[in-house]
Amino acid sequence: MKKDRGKILKPLYNVLNEAGEITKFALRFFKLIFNRPFEYNEFARQCYYIGNKSLPLVAVTALIMGLVITIQSRPTLVEFGAEAWLPKMVSVSLVREIVPVITALICAGKIGSGIGAELGSMKVTEQIDAMEVSGTNPFKYLVVTRVLATTLMIPVLTVLADGISLYGAYLGTNLRGVVSWNLFWSQVFDVLVYADIIPSLLKTFFFGFAIGIVGCYKGYNSQKGTEGVGLSANSSVVISSLLVFIIDLIAVQITDLLGLT
Repeated sequence: MKKDRGKILKPLYNVLNEAGEITKFALRFFKLIFNRPFEYNEFARQCYYIGNKSLPLVAVTALIMGLVITIQSRPTLVEFGAEAWLPKMVSVSLVREIVPVITALICAGKIGSGIGAELGSMKVTEQIDAMEVSGTNPFKYLVVTRVLATTLMIPVLTVLADGISLYGAYLGTNLRGVVSWNLFWSQVFDVLVYADIIPSLLKTFFFGFAIGIVGCYKGYNSQKGTEGVGLSANSSVVISSLLVFIIDLIAVQITDLLGLT
């Protein structure tokens, strides 16, 4: 009986222990974020890598999302004689929920795994230990800059993805109908209000922070040699993707309580 109970409780203990360690790691980040000197060059390099290098994948995905959502929504609206509402419905769906979450998941797969693998390889090859011996603070140089970069750049990528996905929606609207450029965008901006845009944008900062902190935590604490690098990259994607959904659920509940839905 005790053995069965131990088997049941051990996964729960591991999850809680992992959550506690990630929380401690995040608190260490907040402790060092305001300490000087700040690594501006490394921060700018990470912003370029995270933002510019991820933009093509995010842009293509956003365009396809806009097309697909529009094409799939049209038949249902046609049945109810509400085809004219297509631009309004699609724009709210994309901006409020679909684009922020899908963009965050793409970044969790590309950026989170990249950070986990990069820091993991530095850990197993003792480069991080060498930085400590040389007097450099590796946590501040490696972790703080990357977490700040993901926190800043994922909202920027989301804004760009919003625009591209709405353009994809415009193309999808005109595949089986004719809607002028001015009419489409007037309908989009008639229905979109700040209560749609601001909450969806604010939660992307939390998405970016979660992706950055999990990727850095997994890479910074990587073990078991080269095998551990792969495990760090894989677990970074899994945990950060799960956190994206959890944060999104919490954000939806908060906006609902505030009457912003």
